[in-house]
Amino acid sequence: MKLATLKVNASDKVAVLKSLVPPLLWKAAYRALVIKRIANHYAYDPHYAPWLEPAFVARAEAVKGNTGLTPQSLYTLVHFLEQSLQIEGDVVECGVWRGGSAKVLRETLIDRGAAKTLYLFDSFAGMAEVDSESDRHDVGDFQDTSLDHVQAFVSGAAGEDPRGIAVFKPGWIPESFAGMDDVKLCFAHIDLDLHKSILDALAFIYSRLSSGGAIVFDDYGFASCPGARKAVDDFFAGKPEKPFVLSTAQAIVIKR
Repeated sequence: MKLATLKVNASDKVAVLKSLVPPLLWKAAYRALVIKRIANHYAYDPHYAPWLEPAFVARAEAVKGNTGLTPQSLYTLVHFLEQSLQIEGDVVECGVWRGGSAKVLRETLIDRGAAKTLYLFDSFAGMAEVDSESDRHDVGDFQDTSLDHVQAFVSGAAGEDPRGIAVFKPGWIPESFAGMDDVKLCFAHIDLDLHKSILDALAFIYSRLSSGGAIVFDDYGFASCPGARKAVDDFFAGKPEKPFVLSTAQAIVIKR
């Protein structure tokens, strides 16, 4: 029996063997005997992981320290943005912090030649209000940022984006949505952590999201953000969409 087919043909035997072998030794043996024979073997850990491809590793490294997203979470973000680019509407991110994921979103729009605006909503001053019954954050969390830093980091220049792609919307949600009643959206990234903020963002975004457009929630499955999951579940209760949860703690909704 080939080693590569053990999982399919003899899963019980594999389970026993793995229980007898130290995890690091098992991983090394599997990599040496099975993975090395596969194209792009360096991106298997132990299964194929596109975010381990050198080009994407470089993208993730370029925003390290300016985002809380892992390379896998960033890959999810880019994938669903690219899937949404042929749909009518612009792009929005709610919860920008230091601008890491916003920079990746902007670069993706440039790389794909997409004529879309990227709206970036954040206080750029951390959290000012927290509901202790729903959230586990404290007032002042994520205050290690500023609008000046994010503008320079995201677009490479002080002040407004010289290419007009990223539009920075400082302030508190939902007040910062003022004046955008007519906007149409194809993609949204919601990384707000807090129950009320997520509900307020969804109340604005959902009705403006084109059919087929995607919303990526960053905090859905984190134990540190129980209010995030409650907000998403409560909002979509009774709606035709059902959030799809990933092992990254993200959740995805595709608008019908």
